[in-house]
Amino acid sequence: MKDQSDKDATNDPKQDGNPKPPFGGYGISWFYIMLFTFMGVFYLMNNASIYIREISWSEFEENMLSQQDVEKIVVVNKEIAEIYIKQNRLSDPKYREGPSSTLSGTGPHFRMTIGSVDSFENKLQQAQQDFLTEEMVDIQYQNRTSWINVLGWLLPFGLIILFWIFMLRRMGGGSSSGGSLFNFGKSTAKLMEKGTTISVTFKDIAGLKEAKTEVMEVVDFLKNPERYTALGAKIPKGVMLAGPPGTGKTLMARAVAGEAQVPFFSMSGSEFVEMFVGVGASRVRDLFKRAKEKAPSIIFIDEIDAVGRSRGKVNAFQANDERESTLNQLLTELDGFGPNTGVIVLAATNRPDVLDKALLRPGRFDRHIYLELPTQEERIAIFKVHMRPLKLAKTVNVENLAKMSPGFSGADIANLCNEAALIAARKKKTQVGHVDFMQARDRVIGGIERKSKIISPKEKNIVAYHEAGHAVVSWHLENVDSLVKVSIIPRGKSLGSAWYLPEERQIVTKSQFMDQICASLGGRAAEEIIFNEASSGALDDLEKVTKQAYTMVAYYGLDNEIGPISFYDSTGQNDRLIGKPYSEDMARKIDKEVQALVTVAYEKTKNILLDHKDQLENLAQLLLQKEVVDLEDLESILGKRGLALLDKSSEK
Repeated sequence: MKDQSDKDATNDPKQDGNPKPPFGGYGISWFYIMLFTFMGVFYLMNNASIYIREISWSEFEENMLSQQDVEKIVVVNKEIAEIYIKQNRLSDPKYREGPSSTLSGTGPHFRMTIGSVDSFENKLQQAQQDFLTEEMVDIQYQNRTSWINVLGWLLPFGLIILFWIFMLRRMGGGSSSGGSLFNFGKSTAKLMEKGTTISVTFKDIAGLKEAKTEVMEVVDFLKNPERYTALGAKIPKGVMLAGPPGTGKTLMARAVAGEAQVPFFSMSGSEFVEMFVGVGASRVRDLFKRAKEKAPSIIFIDEIDAVGRSRGKVNAFQANDERESTLNQLLTELDGFGPNTGVIVLAATNRPDVLDKALLRPGRFDRHIYLELPTQEERIAIFKVHMRPLKLAKTVNVENLAKMSPGFSGADIANLCNEAALIAARKKKTQVGHVDFMQARDRVIGGIERKSKIISPKEKNIVAYHEAGHAVVSWHLENVDSLVKVSIIPRGKSLGSAWYLPEERQIVTKSQFMDQICASLGGRAAEEIIFNEASSGALDDLEKVTKQAYTMVAYYGLDNEIGPISFYDSTGQNDRLIGKPYSEDMARKIDKEVQALVTVAYEKTKNILLDHKDQLENLAQLLLQKEVVDLEDLESILGKRGLALLDKSSEK
C-alpha cells in the first residue's frame, strides 16, 4: 500500500512543486507555433496560383495563341489572366518541359499579369485577327476574395493586440489570476494564510527588546482581543516601524507573519505606483477589501515612503498626481468614513521625516516604533543569533567582537559573520576562528586587501609617514579613540589606514571634537614636517575635518564668536530650499570661524608631532618593514597610552 500511494503521489500533478504551464504543459509559445503553422498550411492550400508558371505576352502569343491551343481565359480581379490549354493539346512536347503537376487536371495551366482589361482585350483581338483564327477564345471575368489579403490586413492589428496582451500580462505580474488583461488594477500583495510555514520568529530577533515587545503586543491583540475590548480599549490600527537601514524593520514584520495566526498581506510601497492613472488607488482599495474579507488580518507595507511622501508646498514643482491620489486613498482606507475593523497595518521606512503628517497622526498609525542601531549588549545578542549555523572555534570571543563593531546594524553583523565563514572556508579550515572574524571586520569596513597594487618606494614612504602621523597624534590625545593597529597595505580606495576602537558616546564635547580633528590632520602634518610639502593623500581627512568643523560652528553652537545658534533643520524642509537659512554676512562669519578653528587644530597637531618626532620616525620605519603594526608594536615604540597621557598632563 505504501508503494502504491507513493506512486500515486508521484503521478498526481498537484503534488508537483512546479505547476504545469497552460496549453498542455508546453507554455503559451506552443500555441503561437501551432497558430503560425496553421496559417502557413492554409496559405499553401488556398493559394494554388503559386504552383502555376507565369508567362509573358510574347510567349503566350507565339506558342499558344498562334497554335490555337487556348481553350479559355479567366481574368481574375482585373489583374491576372489564367490560361486554360485544351486537353488534347497538353500532350504536346512543348508543354511537357514544365512541371507535370502544372499541366495535369483541368487547369488553369498558366497565368499572366495584365496591365488593364481594355488593353488586354484589344491586344488579344488584334492577335487573333492577325492569325486568322476562326474560333475566338472565350474570356471570362471573375472577382475572388483572397483570404491571404484579408490576413494581410488583419495581421498588423493582431500583432498589436498580442503585444498589448503581453505587456498587460507582465504588468499584472504574479497575481493569482495569471495577470489577465484587466487585472493590473488588482492588488499584488502576497498573502500568507494561517498555517503557512515561515522560518522567521521572534526568537530570531535579538537586541530589539522594546520594539519586539510593542510588536508582540500587536500579535496578542489579534489572538486575544477580548482581553482588551473588555476594558473598553481599542486595538491600534497601525504601527510604523522607522529606523536606519539594516536595523531589522522587515525582519520584525516577517516575524509577525510567522507568529500571528491570521492572514498576512505583504506589499512594497512602490507596487502601488504605476504608469496608468488611478491604478495605485485601485490597488489600495483592492488590498484593504481582501484584508477586510479575511479579518482579523495584518497588512505590511514595506518602504511606505515611496507612496506616503509629504504633499507640502515644497513639492509643488515635482508633484505626482498619481502618487498623491494613491496616498489619499490610503489615508481614507486607514481612517476614513467607512469602518476599518479587524485590520492592522504595519509599515516600515527609513525616511520618516519625508512622510505626510496626515499619514502619521493617531487613528492611522497609532504607534511609532523607532529601531536604533544596537548597543554593545544588543550586538552580543545579535552575534549569537547569526553564529548559530557556524562551526565556531573556541578562540571566538563574542564580547570582543561586539566591542570591535560599534555602529554596526543587524544586517552588518550578519554580513560580517558570513564573510568570516567564507574566509575560513577559503583557508580550508574546519572551524571559524577569531582571526577570521577580525579579517572579515577589516574587509567589511575598509574593503578587500589590494596587495597586488604596485606602489613606488617614494609613495610608500609618504604613506608610511602619513599613517604614522595619525597614530602618534591620536596616541597622545586624551579624547581620541584607542588605536588598535596601523597598516600601509592598500585596502579598497585607501593606500593605508589606522584602526581604532571607538567608544560609544551619546554626546560629544567641544574638546572631543577638537581632538578628533587633530587626529585626522596628523597625516598631512607629518608629511609637511618630514618632506616639507603635503600631498593629495590627505583628501579624505580634509573632507572629514571640514564637515566636523562646520557641524561644530553651524549646528552645535560650539563657537564663541557665532554663539549658541543652530541652523540645523530636523524636519528636512531646508534641504529642499534653494537658498540657505542664514544671511550672507552670517555665512562669511561661519566660514571665517571654521577656517580659524581648523588652523588652530592644525598648529596643535604639528606641535605634537614635533615634540615626538623620534617616535614618528621609528613608527614609520617599522611600517615600511612590516606593513602592519599591531598594538604590541605600538606600545613598544610609543609607550603605554595611559602613561603617555599622564606624563603629558604632569608636564602641563
